[in-house]
Amino acid sequence: MTKPADVGAGSTDAVAAGTADTHSLQDLLELQQAAFLRDGIPDADTRIDRINRLASLILDHSDELTVALNADFGTRPRELSVATDISGCMYDLVHQRRHVAAWMRTQKVGALARLGVKQWIRHDPKGVVGVMGPWNFPLQLTIVPAGAAFAAGNRVLMRPSSVTRRTTEVLARYAPDYFSLEEFAVATSAHGSGSDFAKLKVDHMFFTGSPEVGASVAGEAAKNLVPVTLELGGKNPVVVDTDTDVREAANRVADTRMINGGQVCLCPDYVFVPEDKLTEFTDTVIERWRTNYPTIVDNPQFTSTVNEKNYQRIVGLIEDAEQLGATARQVVPAGESLPNAAERKIAPTLLTGVKAGMKIEEDEVFGPVLTVYPYRELSEAIGHINAHGHPLALYWYGDDNERFHRLQDSTRSGAVCGNDFALHLLTGDLPFGGIGRSGMGNYHGKFGFETFSHDRAVFLSTAPLTLSRLMSAPFTRTDTRLTNGQLAGFRKLNDRAKRRLAKRR
Repeated sequence: MTKPADVGAGSTDAVAAGTADTHSLQDLLELQQAAFLRDGIPDADTRIDRINRLASLILDHSDELTVALNADFGTRPRELSVATDISGCMYDLVHQRRHVAAWMRTQKVGALARLGVKQWIRHDPKGVVGVMGPWNFPLQLTIVPAGAAFAAGNRVLMRPSSVTRRTTEVLARYAPDYFSLEEFAVATSAHGSGSDFAKLKVDHMFFTGSPEVGASVAGEAAKNLVPVTLELGGKNPVVVDTDTDVREAANRVADTRMINGGQVCLCPDYVFVPEDKLTEFTDTVIERWRTNYPTIVDNPQFTSTVNEKNYQRIVGLIEDAEQLGATARQVVPAGESLPNAAERKIAPTLLTGVKAGMKIEEDEVFGPVLTVYPYRELSEAIGHINAHGHPLALYWYGDDNERFHRLQDSTRSGAVCGNDFALHLLTGDLPFGGIGRSGMGNYHGKFGFETFSHDRAVFLSTAPLTLSRLMSAPFTRTDTRLTNGQLAGFRKLNDRAKRRLAKRR
């Protein structure tokens, strides 16, 4: 393992220490690729130092970043921004730096040593990782993958969302104080669009956003044979068990739906509730929202919808559902008029009677709207879930019982979350990622390190007999006996395996 040249934030090299503004996207990519080849694979201390500097970039400017986040959204409480976009980054960064030295060690494997063959697996960095981030958590969903890429020994070229431009501007302004452009660079709209970034021939592209844009990113990456990780969204279902405390479940679902104004890829979109508990569940959700939001329009703790486009889209989904026969119950404080276009605030809305053909039946809401369906048999909920794209998260409120395991066995989702929201984001022990329409690949903890690493097979043979000789002409009688012996041996093994399986059934 080699240690890179000491090119840090304090370098006198004008190219290495300059601002990203003076370079094109292609310039930044070529700069990082050249540095990666020049310096070789970084040792553990270099990787940890980069993770430390990444954490310092966020922590040192946390006040300015939270102010920028509030301005980008219109209203976003500081406590939420700290919990998600500041502290929310640190859990994984801490986990990465604690374990990277062990993860990066070469592994000796295999049972061929007696035959004169040594085998091992190297965990090599890929090179330059491109990170494309979304607007809903513009720091957490860029900094966390960047930290994992650093742990794996890569350089990082980042493109945060233009929607949260103020937050991106703060990040881009201070990043050169902590990093050489050869290590880490923040690209903005001044460098080009997100689609321009997706065309770069990086060594791995990481994207978080909508399935529609994700498909476009994957298409551009495919043209260059660039591997991609896609963290997308989806309509996340909730199933409330028949014998659980329905009021407790309702309160927790109500809280979860309103996190970040509902603008979370892991927020629940719809809930299946036992038919005989439907009224109790819906009444409790409304009661919870009324308690939590006595005011909305001027309430700094009620997160605004991020922009006009999304505001109009969510309002349109509610109106479409009502026009087609759904019932909407909304929490509108006395004296207020909602929705409020000036503040981009939409009343917490609970829909029942939603049916196929309504736009909200198919579209991810990404706002303060919750659909509730009654069910008599668990199979009804399972059938509905399977008729739609695989969600990023499937929520269960109930005990660890047979029905919970039947739900897991009968559906597909990125994760299954029982009785709480997104705890798998905070532990390095579980992967975070989707499946199908909700994404491909995963990260967090060692899973992030592995995503941005190349497991490189190495063998060294000192055996007198070579495989190349056995597989090339001329083939002799000895070769024939050897191949016939292989067939006979594998037939025996297969017959034995079938007999063992038959006995267990």
